[in-house]
Amino acid sequence: MAIERFASQGSQNFDLFAQLDSHAQEIERLRWSGTFSEYVDKIKEKPQLARTAHRTLFNMIVALGVEILPDGTKKYPFFETGDNAIFGNERSLANFVGILEAAAHGLEPKKRILLLMGPPGGGKSTIVSALKKGLERYSMTDEGATYVIDGCLMNEDPLHLVPKELRPKFEESFGVHIEGDLCPQCNFKYGNSGISGTSKVDLRNVPVKRVFFSEKDRIGIGTFMPSDPKSQDMSELVGSVDLSQLAELGSASDPRAYRFDGELNIANRGLMEFQEIFKSDERFLYILLGLAQEQVIKTGRFAQISADEVVISHTNQGEYDRFVTEPKFAALRDRTLVVPVPYNLRVTDEAKIYEKLIRQGGLTRRSATEVAVTPNHINPNTLRVAATFAVLTRLEPSKNAGIDINKKLKIYDGEDIDGVSLKDARDLKDEFPNEGMRGDSISPRYVIDSLSRALIRGNKACLTPIDALRALNDGLDQHPHTRDLPPDKKEAMKNLIADARGEYDQIAKREVQTAFINAYSDSAQTIFDNYVTNIVAFCNKNKVLDPITGEEKDADETIMRPIEEAIGIAESGKKDFREEIIRRIGTLATQEQKFTYRSHPRLKEALEKKLFNDLKDIVKITTTVINPDPEQRQRLNEVTERLICEKGYCPTCANEMLRYVGQNLLSR
Repeated sequence: MAIERFASQGSQNFDLFAQLDSHAQEIERLRWSGTFSEYVDKIKEKPQLARTAHRTLFNMIVALGVEILPDGTKKYPFFETGDNAIFGNERSLANFVGILEAAAHGLEPKKRILLLMGPPGGGKSTIVSALKKGLERYSMTDEGATYVIDGCLMNEDPLHLVPKELRPKFEESFGVHIEGDLCPQCNFKYGNSGISGTSKVDLRNVPVKRVFFSEKDRIGIGTFMPSDPKSQDMSELVGSVDLSQLAELGSASDPRAYRFDGELNIANRGLMEFQEIFKSDERFLYILLGLAQEQVIKTGRFAQISADEVVISHTNQGEYDRFVTEPKFAALRDRTLVVPVPYNLRVTDEAKIYEKLIRQGGLTRRSATEVAVTPNHINPNTLRVAATFAVLTRLEPSKNAGIDINKKLKIYDGEDIDGVSLKDARDLKDEFPNEGMRGDSISPRYVIDSLSRALIRGNKACLTPIDALRALNDGLDQHPHTRDLPPDKKEAMKNLIADARGEYDQIAKREVQTAFINAYSDSAQTIFDNYVTNIVAFCNKNKVLDPITGEEKDADETIMRPIEEAIGIAESGKKDFREEIIRRIGTLATQEQKFTYRSHPRLKEALEKKLFNDLKDIVKITTTVINPDPEQRQRLNEVTERLICEKGYCPTCANEMLRYVGQNLLSR
């Protein structure tokens, strides 16, 4: 596709003007203009060119594939591409696409307004932006090619030229169903006289062209944003009289004296976004009644005008609640399909949202001419820790007494938790159908505002998790989203910041632990070999040869139990665990693979904890000593290098974390 090829060029050896020339040539190649007769030939060859707006939007989404998640939910990669990528909320997106699919097949949802409803910052606008940008790209592909009557502001479907009397035969011959009528201007130019079916012009020669949807150029994509009801005019939606033509033609009912260039007009064949729909004046909402149910636009002095467009609106919970209770909006409610869009509830996806927003804002990029006042690096755990706090504020306490909110956070993020079955994990998601919809939760906007302040404050080289948590805490009394919260709610959020700090402590300790253990991998393997030797003897009821004395002895519990206890293996469960290890060794042996301490995740965790516990004093001394000796410095440099090369740390945040762990965590 032309646009993708243009956008994907790397910055190295980039020739701007050569790429501009190539881009322009590709656009020119995609253009097409001809006659209605030639367009009908295209329909004969490719009937799928004749499609509704809902079908276009649905085809665009599924063109990038469909994935099925373990719980059966459909996931659409379309929503994970580009600057408008949406992370999490697969259920909401699957619900939305399911409605589109039904509408694409001509079922009743095509006669409804799609309403995205959720808390501020939940991603409603991002979803619509992704659809609009996607339509622009898709219209430049062979599958998304759209053809209109040349010169029509409403992007008129050329097949509307076929008289109604001939449409049944046309459908029988070509397999294409035609709905709708010519707009007033096209009907004036090319329409038939009704009963006789005689056209004013030879329909074969009516000019037809291919168009590319563009929000900027107002082709196939319309956007309406409510403003002051006293000053906002209906013409923004349905067009207005062309005064220059009115003086010449003398009649406002002459279609040539009217500009059909309102947002609803130009969105024909594509997508219409109605922002903050319930903040609009009632007059604007009533227009949507006919558009939704009858798929027509009513404009003064003209008959009803056919319109084929997907109308998507969005609002927050408070506005929607008022809409639901207002009797005068009963008809509009009946023509609306609500798609709840809650806050994301997975930490991993929430961190991706922040990463995208920071990248788009360019706060971590600076040119050689800029003063170095903003950080050029973000600690790899900073966004995750911030995301942990945000998601914690959105979760409802589980009714399962064995699952606290911190466990729930991990389960939602896909982690396996001891004692929690797959059924328990599934039941969690069904406990609170509206989880994530509370507007008093922390939104991505609040987090990104706080991180932005931290990024530009203090002239630091790196933004660390502690910096982020401090900024999130400070913002509770400053940010418009949280400063007016009740004291008890604010205090609860500060407690959740402490929980996020606890999560970071575990991450930091684990990162340092892993880095040190990698430096002592030979020691880990030695402990592992000794452990395996003893459990083999235990399971086979054999003796173990003492490497020092050469004497045979029973399997040594003092070697096996500390390792097993490190991961919570009870005395009663030790035999089963050891037998499982033996089976794993045998399975790998039949596959001619060697069993190492990394081959079994829980055993690897146990050995690392055991080794790290043995090394704790060395680690503490190495990370906290002011003037390390050469051996200590060598160890520290090796660990720092591992954090930088393998984990994405910079020298500043690697050293800060080592000091933090040594001073604050190893004594616990």
